[in-house]
Amino acid sequence: MLILVVVVGAIEGRAAYCLRIENYASNDGERHEFYIRDTITADSLMAILDTIYTPATRWCWRRHAKQLHFTRALPGHYTVEAKISDRSLINMFLYGHQTPVRLSWRSTIRTREQLASRLARQLRCDSVDIISRLDSNAYLAQYGLKRETAVCLFIPDTYEVWWTMSADELFERMYKEYNRFWNDERRQKAIVAGLTPTEVATLASIVASETNKEQEYPIIAGLYINRLRKGMLLQACPTVIFAVGDFSLRRVTNRHLKTESPYNTYRYPGLPPGPIRCVSATVLDAVLNYQQSNYLYMCANPDFSGTHKFSSSYAEHAKTAREYQRELNKRKIK
Repeated sequence: MLILVVVVGAIEGRAAYCLRIENYASNDGERHEFYIRDTITADSLMAILDTIYTPATRWCWRRHAKQLHFTRALPGHYTVEAKISDRSLINMFLYGHQTPVRLSWRSTIRTREQLASRLARQLRCDSVDIISRLDSNAYLAQYGLKRETAVCLFIPDTYEVWWTMSADELFERMYKEYNRFWNDERRQKAIVAGLTPTEVATLASIVASETNKEQEYPIIAGLYINRLRKGMLLQACPTVIFAVGDFSLRRVTNRHLKTESPYNTYRYPGLPPGPIRCVSATVLDAVLNYQQSNYLYMCANPDFSGTHKFSSSYAEHAKTAREYQRELNKRKIK
């Protein structure tokens, strides 16, 4: 009887240890991430885990899985520690205790299709579900947007989200972030500039496409606001490139300027219908805090430093433009 009690006690003690303290351990001593796309059986989950983790005793695992009614694992992104108990492991997959993922995209994204593809690569939802919403005026109306301004909702940054979020949940989350950015102070600055939030984003997308020099953002923004107020064509080359659709284009020629498109600001007055790329909070704020000046013209610096020369007279601008054109020809950039 004493031996039986000792044996039973040892078994139960071992089972309790595996349930509460540790049973599974990773083969390399590191924690690992798992993406479970669909609901799967407990056996299927174990087959996945067995490629990286090894249980101290499978008997305990089966016993605890039965006791805790673990028959299926929910979809999600999970982080399993290097050493984990049966209860922690089972509860994680049984109740969907996920680890958030970091969702991010860059301001270099230019089209709705590129944005949908980038987001879908980081989430469980399909790019088709995302693009169908980005293209739907009826759907976007609830956010005060339309297909041309849809990317305004997606301000480039890094956000913690659930990997299993649906396309609708994604849009709702981005709308909260959008409203968090567009607080009363920023909306008031937009009004003073004579712009709506979507127009600020549209102008910011042009500014960001003109230069990668952050110190020039407010200068260029002020220049374009001056042109808008005077009723002048913006004549922004990045809008022509967007209209042409060839983002590898290094030199805009007269042929490109004839492109028929509402995004061609050499042909149509005012701002284009919407942003020509995603824009970061930094550029949006630069537009809202634009530098007041008399500048109406800008030209890339002929020294190819990535900066620009600004002027208030066309004669001065024409001189710089000729110098830049000569340098383009010299470098054989077509």
